[in-house]
Amino acid sequence: MPKPLRHFLLPATIFASREEYLVTTVLGSCVALCLWDKRLMAGGINHFMLPAWTGEGESSAKYGDIAIERLLGMLADLGCRKENLVAKIFGGSSMINENSGAYAIGDRNMELAEQLMRQYGIPVVASETGGCSGRRIIFNTRTGDVYMKKSAKRSK
Repeated sequence: MPKPLRHFLLPATIFASREEYLVTTVLGSCVALCLWDKRLMAGGINHFMLPAWTGEGESSAKYGDIAIERLLGMLADLGCRKENLVAKIFGGSSMINENSGAYAIGDRNMELAEQLMRQYGIPVVASETGGCSGRRIIFNTRTGDVYMKKSAKRSK
């Protein structure tokens, strides 16, 4: 059996494949949404930095609402159907001391991901969000498995 291919996912990018890839990304306040089609055994992942595009500037995948729409589109192009998808959400850490109100980027990112999954009727089957630690995750596009390791907590 061939070894899975590997891909490193940078912030503000999206990846989806029907082939087996191990997709690695590193998260702080950013969120990664992993979507996996249990029938096609295909999956995709995004890595977004901010919750929602305001309509100003470029509509890029650094915004959660844009990144999630584009990931769903990429998966649809691969033949995936929303009713067969399951979601896993990671990240959303509090990486700065001032993490309230407008600064609660991590909280706002994970809330957006959860809200959009409810809106699309995609069940969230796993999540590891919040806290004060960064995370390194590896997502297997063929199996839907996610391996995660937390980094050392930030200093207060």
